[in-house]
Amino acid sequence: MFLSLSFGLIIGFSLGLTGGGGSIFAVPLLVYGLHTPAHQAVVISLAAVGATAFGGGLARLRDGNAEPRTAIIFGLSGIMGAPLGAWLNPRFPATILLAGFALLMLAVAFRMWRQASRYPEETRLIRANGHADGANAGPACRYDPGGRLQFTSRCALRLAVAGTLTGLLSGLFGVGGGFLIVPALVMLASLPMRRAVATSLWVIAIISAIGFLSHLAVGHQLNVGITLPFVLGGLGGMALGIAVGRHIAGPTLQKLFAGMVVAVAVFMLSNLLLFPH
Repeated sequence: MFLSLSFGLIIGFSLGLTGGGGSIFAVPLLVYGLHTPAHQAVVISLAAVGATAFGGGLARLRDGNAEPRTAIIFGLSGIMGAPLGAWLNPRFPATILLAGFALLMLAVAFRMWRQASRYPEETRLIRANGHADGANAGPACRYDPGGRLQFTSRCALRLAVAGTLTGLLSGLFGVGGGFLIVPALVMLASLPMRRAVATSLWVIAIISAIGFLSHLAVGHQLNVGITLPFVLGGLGGMALGIAVGRHIAGPTLQKLFAGMVVAVAVFMLSNLLLFPH
């Protein structure tokens, strides 16, 4: 129980600090720290991370930083991908599942680091203007002069596709999707890092719930004894992560998170190579 609480604290802190990283750390901690079978770790991860993100999302309602419409499009689009991911999950050997997860982590970490280096401005907003740059030029989603996100058909379509792919990964790898959602919100919706973090918590809660229910629907079981301490520790870590995150610049958060993701991915790949069984 102490280990579950401690690991939950790590998960919650990561979610509160960066808006992602819950399941990307939860699955390795469950598999290597608590010796939970990989497929069971997926179900526990979805339940614990979803509940923790929901608690954090409620705490951030008063901030006014979240984009509710963006969160709804992302989350509901996940319905299309999550059941397929849950169906595919038991059809892959645990070794293949974990290796694919680690490689995906490396790819996302690279993109996050590059994005933070290329666009270091924490409060960058791509605003709509009268310049004749063409309907499809520039980012898919833009802001009006008042700072409100403009929902064009192109913007909604891009966000829906990203949400569908995140839902697929949620069901397959047991990820709430925050480590994919935050970069997507920054790059596609042009959200500043802090607003992306706040919006991501709600998306994670929605997609995690969809993925979790999909696993239950196909007969997978939840270990309540491990999940409950994970959630309790996660809520405490969430409060701490939100408090610390207020004092760190957005690009620095992205680079810090990318570095942590690489460390975990390298650890997982090393274990798979040294102890393939």
